[in-house]
Amino acid sequence: MLNTNNDQLAIYMGQSAETSDFIVDCLSDWWQKNQWQRSDFDEWMINLDSGSATRSDRTQFIKRLVELSQKIDLKIRLVYYPPYHSKYNPIERCWAALENYWHGTILDSVDAAIEWASNMTWKNISPIVHLVETTYEKGVKVLPEDLKQYFPSWQRSDTLPKWAITIVPN
Repeated sequence: MLNTNNDQLAIYMGQSAETSDFIVDCLSDWWQKNQWQRSDFDEWMINLDSGSATRSDRTQFIKRLVELSQKIDLKIRLVYYPPYHSKYNPIERCWAALENYWHGTILDSVDAAIEWASNMTWKNISPIVHLVETTYEKGVKVLPEDLKQYFPSWQRSDTLPKWAITIVPN
């Protein structure tokens, strides 16, 4: 996660599958650790690619983000980059910097990967690296009848329904 206000990079590394639950757990953890800095805004904007764990039609992603929005009582705006537009997403430049930094290094353990990631810099700032040890189940889906309760909070843009979503807490 890249905070574009201060260029602080937070890297969450997991040993399990990248799932909607993993993504939302990382967002929630980031919020818990950084909410004290954010008392003066009413919306959290998150730039996303169209990866399988964060697609706007993933039922578990919808459920978990609506629950997060309600828990933190904050509007969350999701803005998706279309396919093949990752060059415009600032986080992609962070990954390129990390890849260039550990280029050719044999990352033969989790500790090695975390150490290398911790020692790189992004705009002269060391990232905050987290290891997520939770095991996440793949393919978790919410049944349509259970998902209905989340749709009032899940508001697609009228002009860009596939690329912009606002989640409004109750």
